[in-house]
Amino acid sequence: MTIEYKINFPLRSKEVSEVFISSGIKRPVDDLDRIQRMIDNAAINISAWDGDKMVGIARAITDFSYCCYLSDLAIRKEYQKTGIGKELIKCLREHLGEEVSLLLLSAPAAMEYYPRIGFEKTEKAFLMPRVK
Repeated sequence: MTIEYKINFPLRSKEVSEVFISSGIKRPVDDLDRIQRMIDNAAINISAWDGDKMVGIARAITDFSYCCYLSDLAIRKEYQKTGIGKELIKCLREHLGEEVSLLLLSAPAAMEYYPRIGFEKTEKAFLMPRVK
């Protein structure tokens, strides 16, 4: 399996929604207009491709200077546990450079995953949840 990684490649909401659905990540997958806004307004979208099939995405918001919020990391179910998520994070870190910290909010099911790929767990976070 040869996976190609693309930075800020034009993405369509339908293909991103399909990755979200397959991965199990909770996102508004039926609202394709909202998914497209999520894609268009991210500072960085790194996508993973198996031929012409999108199999993973890392979507991030950043100032490219100090911090970056990883808002989505999703891999199609049949491609999980193959190193694609780890490689997406590696590509993101290389693109951001050494001055930028990377942070995220984890789904409960992924709490064991992130430390395995280099994230440190912290108790110093606050959240104002979305209304919709």
